[in-house]
Amino acid sequence: MQYVIHAYDHTGPDALDRRMAARPAHLAYVARLKEKGQFLLGGSLLDPDGKMMGSMLMLDMETEDQLNEYLRSDPYIVQGVWDKIDVKPFRQAQV
Repeated sequence: MQYVIHAYDHTGPDALDRRMAARPAHLAYVARLKEKGQFLLGGSLLDPDGKMMGSMLMLDMETEDQLNEYLRSDPYIVQGVWDKIDVKPFRQAQV
């Protein structure tokens, strides 16, 4: 099952610093997911000034347990970068 995840950063004064500190671990984590074929697409969500304010990921997980494991272990989650996370099942249009 494919999932689209929209995750929005905390908005406090240290939010960007927290994101940047966790970023190398987050990118390494999603690189491992990509090697397993689970990470399909992703990147930063930007505010009107072009500053990072969250993330969008498209994941392909075989089971809900795999999705839940991701939601327990992504460094952006573990290190408190993201404040709100919205996960929705996704089906790609065949056009």
